[in-house]
Amino acid sequence: MTRERILVIKLASLGDFVQAFGPFAAIRAHHPGAEITLLTTPPYAELAWRSPWFDEVWTDGRPAWTDLRGVWRLARRLRAAGFRRVYDLQTSGRSSRYRLFVGPGVEWSGIARGASHPHRNPLRDSLHTVERQREQLEQAGIRDFPPPDLSFLDDDISGLGLPERFALLVPGASPGRPGKRWPVERYAELAAGLELPVAVVGGPAEAPLAARIRARAPSARDLTGRTSFAMLAAVARRAAFAIGNDTGPTHLIAAAGCPTLALFGEESDPALCAPRGRQVAVLRHAPLASLEVAEVRVALTALLAA
Repeated sequence: MTRERILVIKLASLGDFVQAFGPFAAIRAHHPGAEITLLTTPPYAELAWRSPWFDEVWTDGRPAWTDLRGVWRLARRLRAAGFRRVYDLQTSGRSSRYRLFVGPGVEWSGIARGASHPHRNPLRDSLHTVERQREQLEQAGIRDFPPPDLSFLDDDISGLGLPERFALLVPGASPGRPGKRWPVERYAELAAGLELPVAVVGGPAEAPLAARIRARAPSARDLTGRTSFAMLAAVARRAAFAIGNDTGPTHLIAAAGCPTLALFGEESDPALCAPRGRQVAVLRHAPLASLEVAEVRVALTALLAA
């Protein structure tokens, strides 16, 4: 008997991908016997393959529109796959256009014109990502939303040389969004005043930030560029707490269950995109650059006391 084929679209970014864990789990629970394919981009392939939610992972989901061959290959692949239903969790102009690629008669959950299961809420953009996606799926007939099992987010971290107790700092953010970064000098001052050592996490580009923190707090560990997403989650489970900017790693750390204080400025709204997790607090200050270390310490104390 042929299994029904389901397509899920989630192209980027890391924070959005993490906040789609719940919808991913709900879609799998609603279609337990289906063959579910995720259309994404290369940075998230490892996370997707490790997870229990997908049978196939396609990473060619965002060819440049000027790459006519790439667009044509994707269109042919989507048309030939024979999907019965598509859950567009990206809900962008790009992903909505893909409805034309899958062909007529395919059920579509999203905001594309002509969708069989549209998300009918004119205020959808005022909802937090988690609530927006849940409402979208409810309107597509999904009622069961089991907590996502994140046990797949684990890896060997014995080679990182971490101490028994430590905190995590996430001083980076998108290079094009400098207003989302609390100044690294403030992170360094904070690290120097903590009663336990810190580990600085992020991509290779954040190595200079880690160096500046270590100059003020020599016991700090530089893990930038050394952790996969699964390793980062494993590190987060061992950490006493984390403090980070509004950036993907902060979302992943919070989802892994680490007590997390997320710092927000004017460039993003926590009401729409704050990290979610077992124990998360948000501190918003405009501009973020003027947020004092003392205020962060107070917010951290309240988080840990909760």
